[in-house]
Amino acid sequence: MMDSWATFGADLHLETTGAKGLRAGLMDALREAVRTGRLAPGTRLPSSRGLAADLGIARNTVAEAYAELVAEGWLTARQGSGTRVAQRAEPRRPATRTTRARAVRARPVHNLLGGSPDLSTFPRADWLKASRRALTAAPNDAFGYGDPRGRIELRTVLADYLARARGVYADPERIMICAGFVQALKLMGQVLRKRRVREVAVESYGLDVHWNLLSEAGLRLPCLPVDDLGARTGELAGLRGAGAVLMTPAHQFPTGVPLHPDRRAAAVDWARGTGGLILEDDYDGEFRYDRQPVGALQGLDPERVVHLGTTSKSLAPGLRLGWMVLPDSLVGEVSEAKGLSDWSSSALDQLTLAEFIESGAYDRHVRSMRLRYRHRRDQLVAALAERAPGVRISGIAAGLHAVLELPEGSEASVLRAAAWQGLALEGISRFRHPDATPARDALVIGYGTPTDSAWAGALDALCRVLP
Repeated sequence: MMDSWATFGADLHLETTGAKGLRAGLMDALREAVRTGRLAPGTRLPSSRGLAADLGIARNTVAEAYAELVAEGWLTARQGSGTRVAQRAEPRRPATRTTRARAVRARPVHNLLGGSPDLSTFPRADWLKASRRALTAAPNDAFGYGDPRGRIELRTVLADYLARARGVYADPERIMICAGFVQALKLMGQVLRKRRVREVAVESYGLDVHWNLLSEAGLRLPCLPVDDLGARTGELAGLRGAGAVLMTPAHQFPTGVPLHPDRRAAAVDWARGTGGLILEDDYDGEFRYDRQPVGALQGLDPERVVHLGTTSKSLAPGLRLGWMVLPDSLVGEVSEAKGLSDWSSSALDQLTLAEFIESGAYDRHVRSMRLRYRHRRDQLVAALAERAPGVRISGIAAGLHAVLELPEGSEASVLRAAAWQGLALEGISRFRHPDATPARDALVIGYGTPTDSAWAGALDALCRVLP
């Protein structure tokens, strides 16, 4: 039987009929990855322990496969340097348009794109336990159409958790369960447009998928500049047509800075004075490594701030579970809009998340991931100091990504070099608002994305392309 495994950026198709078949299958898969260029010369492979854990096979099987490939000349192994792809002299062939196109479309060997957690760490066993308990205790009405706001069990647990962990004023009656942040923002766009809002200010750096959702609702998106203190909220008063602003105050994406206390106050003062709304994207709010996370902006004025949260970074985006904490005046309108779209999210998933949080498993998982991501960020900082001292890391020690400041004019050339190395990453220009003035060259490094076994190789490949 053949199994397909995706690890350290390469798809490995392994024969699973006995130890001998596994070893031979792994060797064939690695040879093919090297032969086709998916594993470039010099690429550092995961440790035998790490790869074995990723593939679910014995460590000895991986160690023996590595040893045989070293003997054959496909790999090299040195004390302190790990196992790497050998610098093999391949016959040069004239490149055709077809082979060039295939190379461009090839799957990256390493992935440092931001916006994703390490999916291999999803707490499957604890989630399964929570799901079983939730299903056993589920009332009969949980399998009906239910309330568009979501299951009361989850809303009640979330109200307690958000108040405790994020300083949010979160009455269960004000909470709306959504299919992730995207659905929440789409619903808010519809409601704002129905309220005759014509413009929603957005930060000068952010995600175009979010901007597009608001644009599709018929809203214009004036640009609010971002600097080292976060969004310049004092300039909201000059945006005469703006009836709302979308912000990431806890950890601005992608620049990585928190909103300064004076600017938090200025945003709330603007909302109170104009009757506007603040859409608070609590991006990475639970992951801060140098101090306790700053409380959510919503706590300053629950009637003027819509708090938007999700499990996409803390657990996994595939769960499609998020929430809105709404001002009292918006609950009815947003409930109606959600009822007209998909009515309600999966009841069983909601009940499972409620049980997962209430049992303490969610807190334990977040604490564990906080330590893991902090360690990776520390390793990134250390590697830069040793191998790329001219590159500075900016932003606070938080979240699942970091910004590397590059010499002026070098972003495009570094991205080209990364592509040749099979390294998927993005420059900060990818996230710049069309109306924003280009002001810096930088890379946005998603250190949360790789698996543990892939991280060392991805970090090594990154350092090779930095100026």
